[in-house]
Amino acid sequence: SLDISGEMVEPLGNHYVVARPVYSEKLFNEEHEKLHRYHKTFWDHLKLYFRVKKVALGLFPIASWLPVYRFREWILSDIVSGINTGLVAVLQGLAFALLVNVPPGYGLYAAFFPVLVYFIFGTSRHISVGPFPVLSLMVGGTVVRLVPDDSTGNGTSIDISAINEERVMVAASVTFLSGIFQLLLGILQFGFIVIYLSQSLISGFTTAAAVHVVVSQLKFMLQLSTLKSIFSQITDTNITDLVTSLIVLLIVFVVKEMNDRYKAKLPAPIPIELLVTVLAALISYFINFEEKYNVAVVGKLEKGFQVPVAPDVGVLQKCIDDSISIAIVGFAVAFSVAKVYSIKYDYSLDANQELIAFGLGNIVGGSFKGFASSTALSRSGVQESTGGKTQIAGIISAAIVLIVILAIGFLLAPLQKVIWVVTFLAAIFLGLDIGLAIAVAFQLLTVVIRSQM
Repeated sequence: SLDISGEMVEPLGNHYVVARPVYSEKLFNEEHEKLHRYHKTFWDHLKLYFRVKKVALGLFPIASWLPVYRFREWILSDIVSGINTGLVAVLQGLAFALLVNVPPGYGLYAAFFPVLVYFIFGTSRHISVGPFPVLSLMVGGTVVRLVPDDSTGNGTSIDISAINEERVMVAASVTFLSGIFQLLLGILQFGFIVIYLSQSLISGFTTAAAVHVVVSQLKFMLQLSTLKSIFSQITDTNITDLVTSLIVLLIVFVVKEMNDRYKAKLPAPIPIELLVTVLAALISYFINFEEKYNVAVVGKLEKGFQVPVAPDVGVLQKCIDDSISIAIVGFAVAFSVAKVYSIKYDYSLDANQELIAFGLGNIVGGSFKGFASSTALSRSGVQESTGGKTQIAGIISAAIVLIVILAIGFLLAPLQKVIWVVTFLAAIFLGLDIGLAIAVAFQLLTVVIRSQM
């Protein structure tokens, strides 16, 4: 018989005879290869450390710049910049919520959570992350398509509340899904797509789409329920809203022209958006516009945060194409703005990491019922022009938004909705998904043609 070692074992009386093959050292080594155990050297451990460190710094850019932050030189500038940017972010968050067709308070969530995420994962030092009209209008289009105005209801507050809740859920779900797409594109290293989105493409695309913002906001300026009503019920226009709109437009345009003409002499641009909004809120409160003139005001802003929610699966299935468009447009606009500042201040950007940062920001923001975020050129301009050096300014701006969410949101309750819209029309640049798709296709065609010539 054979045992497990292959030896012949035969019983012989009270003894056993064992027969085994005879090996020479050479034959044994040939038949049984020696297993060499590899012992890592100090240099192997060192290389592994730097490899892990490189990956960590790539995934968490904050680890590369925060340890070398020049506290004494930069902190004051970042604080001043953060406060100014935060005030603008509050007003824009409230204003752009109108484009999304959700209650204004949800714009504050979009101005808060993505900033925290970008602080950790983003690579730009100067852009201000948060609501952007291009994405707000695109999300708003999806919201209205899936939850149209209740034309058959009796117009009760219960109906309005239910519609608003549905719209908030749709906006949050499409934002969550767009964040998933951005995250996947970043992980799969699709950041190279930005080379096909030139400045001329983005500029033409956003400028043309600005018309859509003006048209979409006419109903707020005239206080008519739909765009169709502008033509059929023009005689029912709320004169108070119309007059205040025209006054605010005039003031904003005049002061912005002054800012441009005398920017060399001014220590900082006049924050006309902030001044007009504060003044309008005070006037509306003391004159009681809502009761006396039946104007639409912000109303009560709920204190604190919403409970995190999972996206609506039914909505996700209906808005896949919308989410892809929002993901690409949001990234394209944000990266183009970030690129301007990276060239100006001579530091590098990582397109793939930017996709990851914005993707995570939208996932978190959508979970807390916010809507899609990117960056606004006007808000980023405020952060940079008021002395912002790093994303510390972004964190401080988020702190300003947090204060409004938790404590002083009630001060904005008497503010007319129309004031927000009109105040920012002069600075709004938008984009639409179909227009971007056509523009990108055309530019790709021109690239191919030029490469063949």
